[in-house]
Order: sequence, then structure tokens, then C-alpha cells
Amino acid sequence: MALGFPGGTALAQQLLTASGFTHGVASGEPASDSMLLWTRYVPQGQGSEVTLDVEVSADRDFNRILHRETVRTGGYRDWTVKVTVDGLTAGSTYWFRFVAPDGTRSMAGRIFTLPEGKAEHFRMGVFSCSNLPMGWFNAYAHAARREDVDLWLHVGDYIYEYGIASYAEADRIAERVVLPAHDHEMVALADYRLRYACYRADPDLQALHASAPMICLWDDHESANDSWEGGAQNHQANEGDWATRRAAAAQAYLEWMPISEEPWKAYHIGELATLYRTESRLIGRTRQADIGAAYRAGTSVALSNFRDGEWMDPTASMLGSTQEAWIEREFRRNARTSAWQLVGMACIMGRTVMPQDAVNWLRSDISEGARNSYSNAARAGAVGLPMWMDRWDGYPQARSRFLKAAQEADADLVVLSGDSHNAWAYSLAEDRRPAGVEFAGQAVTSNGMERQMGIDHANVARGFVEANPELVWAQTHGRGYMMLDVKPQRVECEWIFLNTTKQRDQTVANRHRAHVSKGHRRIET
Repeated sequence: MALGFPGGTALAQQLLTASGFTHGVASGEPASDSMLLWTRYVPQGQGSEVTLDVEVSADRDFNRILHRETVRTGGYRDWTVKVTVDGLTAGSTYWFRFVAPDGTRSMAGRIFTLPEGKAEHFRMGVFSCSNLPMGWFNAYAHAARREDVDLWLHVGDYIYEYGIASYAEADRIAERVVLPAHDHEMVALADYRLRYACYRADPDLQALHASAPMICLWDDHESANDSWEGGAQNHQANEGDWATRRAAAAQAYLEWMPISEEPWKAYHIGELATLYRTESRLIGRTRQADIGAAYRAGTSVALSNFRDGEWMDPTASMLGSTQEAWIEREFRRNARTSAWQLVGMACIMGRTVMPQDAVNWLRSDISEGARNSYSNAARAGAVGLPMWMDRWDGYPQARSRFLKAAQEADADLVVLSGDSHNAWAYSLAEDRRPAGVEFAGQAVTSNGMERQMGIDHANVARGFVEANPELVWAQTHGRGYMMLDVKPQRVECEWIFLNTTKQRDQTVANRHRAHVSKGHRRIET
């Protein structure tokens, strides 16, 4: 029984009693000659394991089956299935499906292998921050209908850990229920598994996964808000041991997502580009710098001392030393053989300070806590400190090391990120020299800063651009996704904003395009 998304108690009953192919199919880890394929199959009865066949065909009707393989799964991995098939042809389209012991078949999925040698064109959709209770996945639905795509990239916050009671009534849709319900956020392995089951029951997300392969990486909400190697802002002592929770979150992610167990990886798109999947949350990230004491002191001297001290700590790292060394080596090697170095990153790298007059932009009825947060961030910005310590400009020495590695490799760097819920384009610089560009995408559904603003959105975006030299363009409202068009001499990004998330509606509200030319390493609009 394939699950739809009825919502409420009906969803709970379906998730707990469903059998057969329950959550569609997915694919990932693309190469020129192989692909990882995913499904979930729950047998009727109490069997501990089940064996499935997978078929790969050259045509959508499966008249020319080219590859068959057998794979086994069981309740020990939540009945999810992952199998890598090889012997495929570069730059080709295939269809795949799974077959159960009783002969029933899964839905079919479509895959595209990566090209080899010279490639003139590659198109990729980029998503982030899909909070299911906050809205319909219209961005996924719109993207799934495309025929001009080779790959999806999800840069994190594919799910959220919060219990439903943590959402304000105005922020959520009654039909979009998640489990575990009420005030129970995800803590144990069973919680994380059930949350993925809720999200993957969404038909638009199922359609997206079936339409093309996805490379995915986690951010913080796949575990807990503002997570790092040793803890998280949203992990308290009464929620048990952090290491146990972190392991449960990682296990469920690896079970439910079409991803290998390699923590980071490079994908070669012929001579056109190398795409990097990074990990910046649970393995090597050090704790975020704590600016709280400087805020409480209430003086610019305290903020300046923090800026010159803890904020500049060279031991602070987003990626950890092992991954930093790996990506430096990969840049040196791949910048000689591929035109573009595309880096999937969970958090924004571009330097962003809060504009000094941002407090005046806020709605009159905004909470005192939110107003204080903007006021503090503006005070920090006055001495050159970033808005948020949880992203790359909260780790300035690590950011410098990363960008210097790209410069020393003579790499044409394009960073693809999410996390902020709004849309941004940056010309990244290091030592006052161009280091690459960043296209940062808006959320699929999660609220952006526009809900707190009392002035015209265009004025907010203009204020951020004027206050931040690296920031070339911003749109601080609207949900959707990015489409990247990679060519040998140019990479273009298109931000696509959907009309709403509050009803199922694939109408496009507006679009924006920006690009970078080979060798320029600056945003061009």
C-alpha cells in the first residue's frame, strides 16, 4: 500500500499499519556508471526479513530490462532498501523499480547517470528547509514536473525535529500533522524514523524523488537545532545523552535517504564540474562562539573584545581538520580537470551583518524577545560581527582557510547553500581578492524574516545589500527553490518563488536570475 498524505489520525494509522511498498522510490549517489536506488517495503505478517528484486530498464515501460539484482532488508533498518547498481552508461537515462516476493511492483523511478568527458550542459535543482507543518511542498511539486533537470541537491533541513505543539497556530496547517505528535520532539531512533515516514508520505516529495536522483546532506534539524559535534541548542539534559541522540538521528537519515555512508564525497560531472557533498554539523564542527556575555555587558567594548578574541579562535571549525584537508586536496586535483567546483553547503558562507537601522523595519507588534534579538545583532554589526554565530561567518578563520584553499587551487568556486529561509547571492572574497560566488536558496516552506518586517520587502533586501559588501542581491520573502544551469563558460542560478505554501498551488509568483562567468569569480546580474 503506497501512502498518500491524509493527515491527522488517518495518517498515524496508515504509517503504523501499512504494508507493501509504502513510500515510493528514490535514487542518489550518481556516477557515470552507477547509481544508488532506494525503496521501503513492509511485508505482511511478522517476518524478520524480506528479499526484493530491483530492475533497471532502458525504457519507461520496462520492455528492455538491462539489470536485475536481489537485495534483502528487515525491521532492523526500518524495512528500507538501498542497493547500488553499476555497469551503467555515462550520460544516459534509465528507469528502475523494485519487485516484491509476491510479484507486486513499486512505482517506477527515473535516473540520469553523470556524463564523462566534455559536457556542455548540466541542470540541477537545489532545495532546503522543508518544514512540513508550515506548508505544502509546492516547490517539490513544481520541480518534479520539470523535464530539464539532471539532478536534485538538498542542502539540509529535509525534516524538522520539533513537536507539533511548538508551532504557533498561525504558522501551521491543520492537515499537515507530523508524528511523534503533541509536544514530543524527536529524541529516540523510533522518533526519527516515524518523522521520516511522515515526510516521505507526502506525494509531492515522492514525485520529486521518483523524477531524478538526489544528492543530499544534513543540516541541524535532522538532529536538533544548532547542533555541533558535542551538543545542540535544542538538546537539553532531560532528553538523555547527546551522543545517543546524534547516533539515532544519523542512523535514521542513512536508512531513509538515498545516500551512502561516506560522510563527504565528490561527484564528477565530466570535465564540466565537480560537485562536493560536505558535512558540517555532527562530525567535526566545534561549538558555536557564545556572544551572549558580550550582549549582556551592553557595551561596544565588550563586543569588540569578543570580536578580537573568541570569534577569531583558529581552532574553531565547521568541517573538522580531516574534511578540511580532504577538500583542499580535492580542489587542487579537480580544478585542473573540471571547469567548476560546486560545493553543497548546509549553512551560508557569505559575510552578513545586521543593518544598523533594521530595528526600525520591524512590525510594531513584534515580541520583545525578537526585537531584542535584532537590536543585539545590529550592535554586533556595528563592530563587524555577523548576525548569526551558527553559520560560516561565525567561524571566520575556518572560512578563510576554505576560501584560501579555493584561491590557491585557482578554482572557479560556486557555493550552494540554504538554511536562512530567504534568498541571497554573494561574491565571496578573501584577502580582498575574489574567491568565488555563493547562491543561497530560499526555504521550501519554512518562515523567513518577512513575517517580522513592517516595511516593504524590497526595502529590507536593499538595506541588507547596502550593509554587506559581499552581498549582491537578496529577496527576503517567498518560498521555493533554485535551478542551476552549468555550462563550460557560465553558471546561472534562477530562484523560483511559488505563490503560496498555504494551499496546494504551483503558480510561480516571481523569478530572479544571476550568473558567474568562467574566471570572473563575481556575481553578475
